[in-house]
Amino acid sequence: MGINEGFDALQKAVDEDIEKTRLARGRRDLFKEALLTEPDVLETFGSGSLSRSTQLKPIHDVDIVVVYDPDEHPDWGSSGPSAEEALEHIRSQVNRLLSQSKGTHATVVRHTLLRNHAVKCFLDDPDDPEAFTVDVMAALRQPDDSLLIPEQLSARWVPANPEYLIDIVAERQRAWSYFRPLVRLLKQWRLDAPVEGRVKSLVMEVLALQCLPTSGNRSQGLKTFFTAAAVRVNEGVWDPAGLCGEIQPDLDRQGLSDAFAEAADLADQACAAAAEGDTDEALRLWQKIFGEDFPAPAAAPKKTSSLIGAPALITARPIKDAPQG
Repeated sequence: MGINEGFDALQKAVDEDIEKTRLARGRRDLFKEALLTEPDVLETFGSGSLSRSTQLKPIHDVDIVVVYDPDEHPDWGSSGPSAEEALEHIRSQVNRLLSQSKGTHATVVRHTLLRNHAVKCFLDDPDDPEAFTVDVMAALRQPDDSLLIPEQLSARWVPANPEYLIDIVAERQRAWSYFRPLVRLLKQWRLDAPVEGRVKSLVMEVLALQCLPTSGNRSQGLKTFFTAAAVRVNEGVWDPAGLCGEIQPDLDRQGLSDAFAEAADLADQACAAAAEGDTDEALRLWQKIFGEDFPAPAAAPKKTSSLIGAPALITARPIKDAPQG
């Protein structure tokens, strides 16, 4: 097996099945179409990792943004109760259009739950830890094309621009066909990284935008990423649109930096082994980074010397004291 085949096998293990991805997109689009029929809705669009094609399996949730007409909701956008009111408005629309008992557009939603920025709509039993949900977020379009979104806990509206990230990820993918696939590999890698606490998926995606190259093969690309990310993560990981601040303020920066540095060292050794023609060793080193989903041959047992037959006779010599200088 060659290096490319090893990465292909790893990618297959990480990526979601195409039919399940289509199902998730179909569920997302059902919400978009239903809410777009409302008279106070100007537009709907998908956001989140599925819209950027950087999602991991299994797909448990999808995100959509509903842009409302500010003339229909003149109180929205200001601090106070309007943030929670916007979320309640979404919930009432979703229940009327899509509830399992009385939806006029489809009967798919079993339960709705208000979260900080969105309404979580359960299409499966809410007690199922793997229940599929659609997260619906209200927004007001601003003159610079960014959005204001409700934040229930702070009772205010905050700026966001999910379309910016969608666009720059698509641009990087056009420049280098390995970009999105490698983002998914790196998101999977983070799950087993020796870091205190969890590392948010978006942290890895933004670091990938900053540290992955725009050309070359996967081996060199990952080596470049791990080397650069080990330094870059110490600066914190910030919203690339410049609106939402640091993505994960409680991130274990030092732990993640150390994990990146260790992976960079292994990737460097793997690239060197491949350059010397030792493909098997290169595969084993990549497996150390990505785990058993990266196929590699078992290491050959170390050779040990053994004596055959009787040992040679050694002529005894008298032992003399000697100074140990």
